[in-house]
Amino acid sequence: MAETKEGAAASSAVAGEGATAIRRYESLVTIRTKAINGKGAWYWAYLEPLLATDDSGAPRAAKIRCSLCDAVFSASNPSRTASEHLKRGSCPNFSSSSPQPISSAPPLHSPSRKRTQKLLAAATVSASASPSPLLLPCVLHQQQQQQKPHVALSGGKDDFGALAMLEDCVKRLKSPSTVPVQALPKPQADSALALFSDWLLESCGRVAPSSLSHPKLRDFFSQVGLPPPVSPRRLLGPTLDSRYRAAAADSEAKLRDAHFFQLASAGWKDRGFVNVAANLPNGTSVFVRAIAATAPVPPDYAQELLWDAVSSASVGIAERCVGIVSDRYKSKALRNLEARNQWMVNLSCQVQGLSSLVKDFVRELPIFETVATNCLKVANFFNSNSQARTIFHKYQLREFDHARLLRAPTHLGDTVRNLGPVYSMLEDIVQSMNPLQMSVLDEDYKVVRSEESQAKELGEMVQDVRFWNELEAVWSLLKLVKDTAREVEAERPLAGQCLPLWNELRSKVKGWCARFGMEVGPAEKVVERRFKKNYHPAWSAAYILDPFYLVKDASGKYLPPFKMLSPEQDKDVDRLITRLVSREEAHIVLMELMKWRSEGLDPLYAKAVQFKEPDPATGKMRIANPQSSRLVWETCLSELKLLRKVAVRLIFLHATALCGLKPDPPVLRWVGDHRRSRTALDRAQKMVFVAAHAKLERRDFSAEEKDAELFGEGEEDAMDEPPVDPPSL
Repeated sequence: MAETKEGAAASSAVAGEGATAIRRYESLVTIRTKAINGKGAWYWAYLEPLLATDDSGAPRAAKIRCSLCDAVFSASNPSRTASEHLKRGSCPNFSSSSPQPISSAPPLHSPSRKRTQKLLAAATVSASASPSPLLLPCVLHQQQQQQKPHVALSGGKDDFGALAMLEDCVKRLKSPSTVPVQALPKPQADSALALFSDWLLESCGRVAPSSLSHPKLRDFFSQVGLPPPVSPRRLLGPTLDSRYRAAAADSEAKLRDAHFFQLASAGWKDRGFVNVAANLPNGTSVFVRAIAATAPVPPDYAQELLWDAVSSASVGIAERCVGIVSDRYKSKALRNLEARNQWMVNLSCQVQGLSSLVKDFVRELPIFETVATNCLKVANFFNSNSQARTIFHKYQLREFDHARLLRAPTHLGDTVRNLGPVYSMLEDIVQSMNPLQMSVLDEDYKVVRSEESQAKELGEMVQDVRFWNELEAVWSLLKLVKDTAREVEAERPLAGQCLPLWNELRSKVKGWCARFGMEVGPAEKVVERRFKKNYHPAWSAAYILDPFYLVKDASGKYLPPFKMLSPEQDKDVDRLITRLVSREEAHIVLMELMKWRSEGLDPLYAKAVQFKEPDPATGKMRIANPQSSRLVWETCLSELKLLRKVAVRLIFLHATALCGLKPDPPVLRWVGDHRRSRTALDRAQKMVFVAAHAKLERRDFSAEEKDAELFGEGEEDAMDEPPVDPPSL
């Protein structure tokens, strides 16, 4: 009796579950039917309601089936099922990035009341049977699948993407969008497009003009209410011409307003463009021209180009051009121009001079060749031997969290010509000191020693303190000169700062010799030879005439530092100053120079000129007013008429060319690919002019450094950045 009651209760529970499942199934069918009519979620196009039955055919639970892959899921949360199965890529056949229109789903008919009653009756009859875990599709779903005609699509059984796009287009035609993007007013739109075009041209090839036709860029413009950007042909045609005319007119106006200027020329060593700019007395610079140089330029032709630039920039009065500063490659042309025009002072770029000093050290000091040869052996062995490389990479990973090969030239040959690759190799080995030393001490390296005869020799070399001391010495000297060159390039010292610059460099080289036990004589000889090649009498004259370098004597006067000059440099001051005036005025200017030498400048003004304050960007002490030296000569020393005229021209001369105006690689490639096309060269020259003019206006020459910082932002990789100081051994 008890068993009968328990069976009846179980039957009643099973019947209740069946009824609940049928009601849930009917609810899902209703929801999907509404979705088909456009009043439901997108995912019902792919999900179909099912009734799970047991062995006897009685309904047990409502389920959801994916029509794409036939996977069955619980019906408790259809939206979550759609997100996890369809959107997150669990379904292998769901490849469309946008949901298929719900109207593409086959119509479903809700089960009739009689069919529902039959299913309930079946659930009651089969309640006494043992439930089965198997889930079978309901009879209704099977009937619908049999009745539904099969749609054959030419692209494959799952090719629903094109059909969805077709129906989407039909829907757009039936009910076009009624909320268009509001266009900007025409003046505002024209201004925005002009700024965009300026940015493209000033990028100087970093952004390709052909990218204007990119569909996503055009979609972006339409989304923000702008008309499409100008076409690439218009950008490199009328737009470039207009922007070039505006930039050229601005440069010419500034040149006309200046009483005098100095030309700065760079790029003679590189094939591509020679940039010519003008340094003005107020400390600013304007771009003059870009000269296409598709082949090495002979000195005579360079002289013609430079003189043509002087003539056009000075507007008929060549004496307005005080002189030229250029790289040493064209020093012969500079000397010839100076000899022909006695008012000109033509200087060699100090960045180029310091770069040549590095090559002098490599060529003259034997330690460089020894260290380069040993490092090449180490780099080639650990790069080419698989076992040694595996060991080395293991310790690289521990030290730097990543592994890579050591940079090395294919062969040394002429070390001076291969200086760039050699420097990179030394940098990598200096930074990889710990991984290399740990590698040769590893147990697995003993196997390498037994198989490779060179492994033992290199292992002993890497463990030898002398190898690392010599490497540190070479690396320290190269880094010392290169850091000085980078600082000179960034700060652009004037001619009067050259003597103190080289004196400081001599002191640093002596300190390097003392630190590493090197002979002072050979290193000093290299420095002196390079100093004499770069030296110009204008260095001494500007140093003497610049009030910033006045020295206070025992009587309290501020006098020029003639005591700091050698006897020959003292004579250079007299010779240069008399050359810059006429023969009739030579004796007068020498008398004024003697007065300047004995009386100097009023202490109050001298202190004002020499006043320094910390630079907010770097924290270093800088001159508060860089123009004060020139202003003192123009206002406070009016009695020295001839010497004043010479001084204001000499003390403002720059000792470095504008190295930051080098065109970007894309423009250089265009010139190389279309060097025979006059139109292409003309457009490239105009684009270089526009970009250089904008850089000088913004005083921004560090685009490459900023890009490098952005790419390395957040990195803590010691191998990607050179160390501040060489490692202590």
